[in-house]
Amino acid sequence: MAGLRAQGVVVHHDPEDPGCQAILLIGGTRHVGVLWRARQRGLRILQRLDGMNWIHRRRFQGLRHALRAEYANLNLAFIRRFLADGVVYQSRFARTWWQRVYGQGEKWETVIYNGVDLDQFAPFGMHERPAERWRVLVVEGHLRGGSVLGLESAVRLTRALQEKAPRPVELWVVGEVPAAEQAFISSLAKDVTLNWVGVVSPERIAYLDRSSHLLFSAELHPACPNAVIEALACGLPVAGFDTGALGEIVTPLAGRVVPYGADPWRLQPPQIEPLVDASLEILANWDAFSQGARQRAEAAFGLERMTAQYLEALRAILG
Repeated sequence: MAGLRAQGVVVHHDPEDPGCQAILLIGGTRHVGVLWRARQRGLRILQRLDGMNWIHRRRFQGLRHALRAEYANLNLAFIRRFLADGVVYQSRFARTWWQRVYGQGEKWETVIYNGVDLDQFAPFGMHERPAERWRVLVVEGHLRGGSVLGLESAVRLTRALQEKAPRPVELWVVGEVPAAEQAFISSLAKDVTLNWVGVVSPERIAYLDRSSHLLFSAELHPACPNAVIEALACGLPVAGFDTGALGEIVTPLAGRVVPYGADPWRLQPPQIEPLVDASLEILANWDAFSQGARQRAEAAFGLERMTAQYLEALRAILG
């Protein structure tokens, strides 16, 4: 929002303001009636979409959770089909996913990746990156239910690296992990040095990125993972499986994205060996990959670039 204001755009949160010309809707909303009335008054609506809720269909987490997940999907799809004048997808993967499930439609569409403050998330700055061991970092907002499969992979990766690497390897996990899931993963990781960092402030993320050697992207089918973009901006190379948009975001100079080796849509365990080999390659050439990660962020994920693209999208639907 600050970027739009800097471009002279008046930004507020009242769609019923008489001076309002367009609405930028992040995902969906319960207030569908407000959007409907806005359309009747001639306002244009630009909807931003990432992915859909899907893990609940493979791993049951309770009826209430399943109903809320399905309602959210239907809410997003209804707005996309009947109310939005244009749609911004967070990645090519997200666009293909929505078009496959709900049809292509005739709306104006584009892809705009998330942006990051390249001054806040940068390689320079305070850090405590250890020299005597390698640190693998996992950063997610929430890790529960089917997402725990990513933590299992992180433990398997760390264990395999310990067996092959010339120095000790530790795993740090940042984000909200319920107690039951923590206990389960800890029981699997008795031979792995594992640090549950918990939930931290956004300002702390950059420090943790700079204090690590490798980010493992644990999310399955991410639409445009902020944790990955922030890591790249901090010069932290990324390793992960080729699901979702990860292959679009992480280029060969910035990290390694390897085949999953199974069916991620069915939550099958991945083949870990290619990921281990790719991670060892990154760690053995860390300086080069670190520079490549930062260069990738500067080329594609700056806030100014993202702001300019959203302005272009708003002008497109306004005509």
